[in-house]
Amino acid sequence: MKPNYKPPFSRFVKKAHKPLQLAIEDAVDVILDNPETGEPKVGDLAGMWVYKFKFNRQEYLIAYRPPTPDARRQGVDVELLMIDFYQAGLHENFYGELKRYLKSGG
Repeated sequence: MKPNYKPPFSRFVKKAHKPLQLAIEDAVDVILDNPETGEPKVGDLAGMWVYKFKFNRQEYLIAYRPPTPDARRQGVDVELLMIDFYQAGLHENFYGELKRYLKSGG
């Protein structure tokens, strides 16, 4: 599967220091290997998944949307499937910012 980074995700990673960038890269690899490794969200964020990981005793979250199960069941080549990565960051204001971004058409 291939990653597709949305602007809020890319901005956070770009501003992060190198060790955190590497930790995020490792988390993205885990998600790409198994898109169902995170937690599915419900309500306003239905269809989104959130993967949590710890770095320097802080918990970071990554919001992503994996390909639909229909696309995977129909035998679409795994290399053609995309996972959209929407946001990364600390828990504080994470879900509010994610909802705002999605509401703005992101």
